[in-house]
Amino acid sequence: MGPGPRTARRLAALLTALLAVLCGLVSAPAATAAAPQAAAGTFRNPLNTGPDPYMTFWNGSYYLTTTQGDAIRMWRSSSLGTLLDADPLTVWTDSDSSRNQHIWAPEFYRFNGRWYLYYTADDGVDDHHRIYVLESDRDDPAGPYHFKSRLTPPNHADDFAIDPGILQHNGRLYLAYSGINQYQHNGINIAPMSNPYTVSGDAVALNAAGGCPEVREGAEFLYRNGRTWMTYSTCDTGKPDYQVWMMSLPSGADPLVPGNWTQHSGAVFSRADDHGVYGPGHHAFFRSPDGTEDWIVYHAKTTSTYTYTDRTTRAQKITWNADGSPNPGRPLAMGATQDLPSGDPGAGTYWINDDGRSSGGGSVAYTGTWNSGTGCATQCFWSDDHWSDRAGNTATFTFTGTRIALLSVRDTGNGIAALSIDGGAEQRVDFYGAIRTGETLQYRSPRLPYGRHTLRVRVTGEHNAQSGAAFVSVDRAEVYTR
Repeated sequence: MGPGPRTARRLAALLTALLAVLCGLVSAPAATAAAPQAAAGTFRNPLNTGPDPYMTFWNGSYYLTTTQGDAIRMWRSSSLGTLLDADPLTVWTDSDSSRNQHIWAPEFYRFNGRWYLYYTADDGVDDHHRIYVLESDRDDPAGPYHFKSRLTPPNHADDFAIDPGILQHNGRLYLAYSGINQYQHNGINIAPMSNPYTVSGDAVALNAAGGCPEVREGAEFLYRNGRTWMTYSTCDTGKPDYQVWMMSLPSGADPLVPGNWTQHSGAVFSRADDHGVYGPGHHAFFRSPDGTEDWIVYHAKTTSTYTYTDRTTRAQKITWNADGSPNPGRPLAMGATQDLPSGDPGAGTYWINDDGRSSGGGSVAYTGTWNSGTGCATQCFWSDDHWSDRAGNTATFTFTGTRIALLSVRDTGNGIAALSIDGGAEQRVDFYGAIRTGETLQYRSPRLPYGRHTLRVRVTGEHNAQSGAAFVSVDRAEVYTR
């Protein structure tokens, strides 16, 4: 007698999982493959207010790092939709003055039951950036960690190096990073490793294309369809044209032979002016909780101004082309509603727009005379917002949930608002920005008992010395329900 239906389903799931492992779909720890599960809800970006994201789903939680500068911080959440709601965990600070400043671009990988956290740091001088690795004390991405070593290819022992990533190819490890080579000051280099914390040979340089001369950085890897796909960011990250390009390597080929890499023509992920997305890049890939979907996490801006500020972390699902190559698609607008990743256990969040529309149990009411319109276009949710500089005017959001986040325009003519929850004490929040940006996180309420609450935004009529006026913008509220 053949296996019954339940046994057959188990065998099918095991075979699917085995195929996923053999194909090596991504470099992150493999999730158990299964049939797609319906997402429980929706979410909107941003996931975090920092740049240079790296994320993994492991053991029931998403773990996210972004560049923080003075330390390495991590956000942990059971759902993608509640990462912005999560509190940061400081997983590393350093008293060594040679490496405790400008701490950038942390990434973390699991090898042999321990986690290794790779990052770059300096002594306050940018050209002194070097690459370091930490090792976890236990099998937990959040640590605690201890310092393990500096990663130094012998032929670049005293050279600038940033943006470490780990290439896993043919059962071996390689350090990929951006540093000095014959092609760029920030060029793609790859060096062999004998273990997760030791570089075992010289780095080789890749002459990677990029549509601009400045940089090649932030290399990331996908493994599928008989090839290793390396995506990387090009152009100055402060420019709106910061973008993602791609090279690939056949399985079985030596990654230390530059001629083995095939350059793919043109950017695979770049600015989308019609969506209000500029400078998308410095990305990573992760799997959905059930292992059936591939996702990209990246930073981008809502302004075309040349600036290193106001980069926020976002995510969206990717697909695969008929030729076997990954297709990140086009960057979605900041407030675009997306389904949570397949198998994500979250309840989702809901939005309240400034015009009173809501995807859940929410509304907004105004006192006094407010301006409203669609002049902010792609910088606003649903292309509209309300704004006022009249002292005493209020906008009151009524919502059902456990927390509310307010996102709106920051600008050179914005002033100070006073915000209060359920009629309690007011908190003053400055809506001023030296560069105009849209859907900017202005405020997150404290966590509240689940139920019906209010957030009142009061215009004070005041502004700081740099601002030219006292306007307060109201655009989108994001409501968390648990």
